[in-house]
Amino acid sequence: MAAPQKPLQSTGIDSRLRDAGLFVRQAVRTFRATGAVAPSSRALGHALARFIDEREDPTAPLDILEAGAGTGAVSRVIAQHMRAGDTIDLVESNPEFAGRLAEQLTSDPDLSGIADGATVHQKLVTDMGPDVSYDVIVSGLPFANFTAEEVREIMEYYFSVLRPGGRLSLFGYLYTKQVKAVIAPREDFLRQARSGWVVEEWVNRYGVGTERVLANLPPAWIQHLRKPAED
Repeated sequence: MAAPQKPLQSTGIDSRLRDAGLFVRQAVRTFRATGAVAPSSRALGHALARFIDEREDPTAPLDILEAGAGTGAVSRVIAQHMRAGDTIDLVESNPEFAGRLAEQLTSDPDLSGIADGATVHQKLVTDMGPDVSYDVIVSGLPFANFTAEEVREIMEYYFSVLRPGGRLSLFGYLYTKQVKAVIAPREDFLRQARSGWVVEEWVNRYGVGTERVLANLPPAWIQHLRKPAED
């Protein structure tokens, strides 16, 4: 006699399916703020969590910021890399996503383990204010959908709250500029190009590594940056 199958929720599959459905619905309604057609892959999450593993002081806990946390696809992977004493601020401006993420802190097996050190903030990341500081920032914000002025404001904020020697990892999608050059209105293409130039300014000054993650929908690139240590 075959063993009875476990319910889907016990494996987390049912929860992931609900998150994916919520993500797609919100992406259709608010694509400018969402900027993707599917949640980020675990491969992308592991690459973004690189500097949670590569600590300058292996014994010191980290303060982490994830901007644009969505429904927690990358948050779950980050949680696997966190250690005792680490804290994380999960910032998400979409109220549907933020509410779902808050629920997951108590019900999701990956996130419940870090619940004591995690806080969900339903706001723009720049509204977190100046009275915070972080060792690692993971940015999931869709810069390609923002204006150059918005991107500059966010990058300036990141570097104002990063501690000296802190790391920032951000990502975008491969080939979107080339696609928009062919099919998008000219103003959309120019806006994305200007936003990309701002990111390039910061990468040229502070970049420490680039990665491609093909196991994502769409395939993605990651830029890793480091704030200089104080003299």
